Amino acid sequence: MSGWGVGGLTVRYGRRTALDDVTLDGPAGAVTAVIGGDGAGKTTLLRALAGVARPTAGTVHSPARRRIGYVAGASGLYDDLSVAENVAFVAEAYGVRGAELEARLAELLERTGLDGIGERLAGRLSGGMRQKLAFALAMLHQPDLLILDEPTTGVDPVSRVELWRLIAGAAAGGAGVLVSTTYLDEAERAVSVLLLDEGRMIAAGPPQAVAAALPPAETHHRRPGGDSRGPADGAAPLPQASAHDVVCRFGRLTAVADVDLEVHAGEVVGLLGANGAGKTTLIRLLLGLLRPTSGAVRLFGRAPSRAARLRLGYVPQGLGLWEDLSVQENLAFSARAFGSAVPSLEPDLEALRDTLVRDLPLGLRRRLAFAAALAHAPELLVLDEPTSGVDPTARARLWESVHDVAAGGAGVLVTTHHLDEAGFCDRLVVMAAGSVVAQGTLAGIVGERKAVAVEAPRWVAALAALDNAGLPAALVGRTLRVPGGDAARVQAALDAGGVAAALSVVPATFEETFVALVRALDNPTIGRTAP
Repeated sequence: MSGWGVGGLTVRYGRRTALDDVTLDGPAGAVTAVIGGDGAGKTTLLRALAGVARPTAGTVHSPARRRIGYVAGASGLYDDLSVAENVAFVAEAYGVRGAELEARLAELLERTGLDGIGERLAGRLSGGMRQKLAFALAMLHQPDLLILDEPTTGVDPVSRVELWRLIAGAAAGGAGVLVSTTYLDEAERAVSVLLLDEGRMIAAGPPQAVAAALPPAETHHRRPGGDSRGPADGAAPLPQASAHDVVCRFGRLTAVADVDLEVHAGEVVGLLGANGAGKTTLIRLLLGLLRPTSGAVRLFGRAPSRAARLRLGYVPQGLGLWEDLSVQENLAFSARAFGSAVPSLEPDLEALRDTLVRDLPLGLRRRLAFAAALAHAPELLVLDEPTSGVDPTARARLWESVHDVAAGGAGVLVTTHHLDEAGFCDRLVVMAAGSVVAQGTLAGIVGERKAVAVEAPRWVAALAALDNAGLPAALVGRTLRVPGGDAARVQAALDAGGVAAALSVVPATFEETFVALVRALDNPTIGRTAP
């Protein structure tokens, strides 16, 4: 197959136009990304290419349905079936049987790290494992076109890196790959990018050109980092939240181990870690919702209490909104709980004041949760993954709100799974398996770490050669990046594979640094069981 694409594609559902005159061409053996937020039209475009959504106008050029692999936003797994039963169902649907099935399955499960869990229910898998299983099922019949609808939403950073290596492998095998995402840093891994908004094309082309069409806050608004916060005379005020030598165990499981953390007035602290790192447990300890097994936790200099919690704003992962109440009713409830006035809203939310929360798109729900959390002018703002699934424009607006709060003197503690947001923070705390493995500014944590950039005319062969040598590489466009900076080892691997390439040692990214920190931690007692 030479490629896939759409021309002048328009899709309407009744009177609503989901896509309006969209044109996109994607080559085989390459990754193409579609970026946009809720209602942008990403899923409709993917469904049209998969033969599920019928065009109102325009053309669709894609393989036959049996030559397409498709992973929907919800992964498409049967939660009440085991991993093996999910595999058997998909294999039968695509006619993959016998020795072919055994060979393909063994290869895919090894690549995804899922071998040995065949009897586990799909509904019991972590988010990253679910997405990797969905990927393996979509690739079982070796499709010509692989379509992935926001495959990394809600997935922790380490699993995210692993998923993108799988995606690179699919492209290396000759498949055209189309990925939708709400995050620019993910789109930058593709050869070409389409930016959609309300069904219309905003920009298309190389990632750098599309990035220029995004709001300035999304691409340029970064915190300076490295500044020592506090009064000029050197007298250090008490932190608004702090944990000292904190341990939290649940039975024999150690969820948080000897953690120190402080959040001061006017600073934005990013709390980063993979699933199970202990971030949410630490937040619950700071809020006084859990008691530490040992160590000390303080809010505004004292033990957490109901009175102290009146001085903070909190937006949990689930947003903390009442879905069967209207926008106005949610704000009134929150205002009464904190003894504050009901806040005024921006015009688009004000126009929906009588709308039930369950009928709002995700971006507006998050803005409503922010408004409720900020109504009583908190001195400390705690945000647990506040931008998951939010489009670039809304994400920039939310981060501007965070920085406005910090500029007003409040401390901010924020967790995120998307490591490009580390640049929005003054200081970072990285957790793995319950412990803090690094903290400081972004530049300080990355330090002098390096990576090797590989430019090869035969990038597919280069990827295979590096993989055979045990050097996992990330694909960014058609450039390969190998963490570690060992150019001699990379060159030897390429020479062994007979691949000509130009190498350069470049500064490591924060993502590469984060993964190295997490994987370097090997403490069997932390995050598992205590003696």
